[in-house]
Amino acid sequence: MKAKEVHKLNDEEIVIELNRMSRKVFDLRCQVVTDKIEDPSQFKKIRRDIARLKTEQTVRLMAAQEASAS
Repeated sequence: MKAKEVHKLNDEEIVIELNRMSRKVFDLRCQVVTDKIEDPSQFKKIRRDIARLKTEQTVRLMAAQEASAS
């Protein structure tokens, strides 16, 4: 997921996507335990996607706080 795609999402979609990504990380960890992981690089990709989503969520929260403070 690219940053441009994250910017297009609304707040609810970001939360849904974060939950989906967190579930993916959990599933990958389970695959590591059972030695059935096919692509270990997925961890890095998913962690970065989660970081992008959380960053956008924080930026929007700060913008809302700034707008309400003015």
